[in-house]
Amino acid sequence: MRALHFGAGNIGKGFIGYLLSKNGYEVCFVDVNQQMIDHINSHNRYDVELLSDDRRIETISPVSALNSITQKDAVIERIVSADVITMSVGVQNLSKVAGVLAEGLKKRAAANRKNINVMANENAINASSTLRKEVAEHLTQEEMNEICTFTAFPNTAVDRLALSRQSESGEIPMVEPFYEWVIDQSEKVDDGLPGLQGVTYTQDLTPFIERKLYIVNMGHAAAAYLGHLKGYPTIRETLENTELEALVKGAMKEAAGYIVQTFQADPNELDQFIEKTVGRFKNPHVSDDVKRVGRAPVRKLGSRERLVHPTVSLFEKGHPVENLTEAIAAGFLFNAPEDEEAEKLQALIAENGIEKAVQIISGIKIQNLQSKIVSKYNTLKNG
Repeated sequence: MRALHFGAGNIGKGFIGYLLSKNGYEVCFVDVNQQMIDHINSHNRYDVELLSDDRRIETISPVSALNSITQKDAVIERIVSADVITMSVGVQNLSKVAGVLAEGLKKRAAANRKNINVMANENAINASSTLRKEVAEHLTQEEMNEICTFTAFPNTAVDRLALSRQSESGEIPMVEPFYEWVIDQSEKVDDGLPGLQGVTYTQDLTPFIERKLYIVNMGHAAAAYLGHLKGYPTIRETLENTELEALVKGAMKEAAGYIVQTFQADPNELDQFIEKTVGRFKNPHVSDDVKRVGRAPVRKLGSRERLVHPTVSLFEKGHPVENLTEAIAAGFLFNAPEDEEAEKLQALIAENGIEKAVQIISGIKIQNLQSKIVSKYNTLKNG
């Protein structure tokens, strides 16, 4: 079985490629990092380090890699012959791979019409649907209709902390033992392949996506913004401060109320999920930089994003949002000069004031909620 995976970064090698290999796939990575590509091809394998007490090293093989720019024709041939296509390139980069994917699927339509599933495994809602739209931009409607007779773009939800370190043998992905890869079974085409072991298949992906975004990602961002404000360099060190840990947990528990209301989830199960998630954040083997986790604050403070959406929904229904609003206020104070969005955010606040910035960035028009965030912002800023 042959898998083609776009993106040889930490998630690509440490999670998706890792799990595909464990399921018996020969994995070919597509990337633009020639040094990474050469290293993979010279060894036909790579190592992954598990961030557990024994720091176990696992070797993933057989693998190969192609450069999407200099080896475009070879990438297209791999699209034609692949059994499954996956990617983890960052949602903002889906448009950059859509062109070659469209060409490959077009050639597959002529040469090999075997059913295939194409999955974008990104930290975003319905990334595969986004990819499908990007692919369609490079094709006529007739060509896209033909491709969709044998190609499906099932959406997924993914969760695994993946970092990396340099070694004599190259860059080694470092991943936590926990992972979750959920695939929307209802959106798959029958490709005749066995189901992936270690993957959850569901008929409704939405509860998994929103639980991940509004509890896990929200909690991670809250810890980053609150920790950065207090001068802590990592998420783990932030949560060693009992006051900040209580704030982050409080925000996660408030956000869990949104999941309970929306999907009739079990509150006790969500409490356990939160404890497990905070335990992951506090993994002693993980040094997760708050600036990395908090980056792109303009996007993360958006109206449909991890912090703001559950806060607005809960506030409108009269539920407490004290911890969530404090996390949002800390987000507006995120000032990291090396982060382009953080600089943009601070410039917007300096020019328009915090009240206007909350309206522009987060789309919050409820006066009482806006006032609560602004009050907390001023308290944090002056404290």
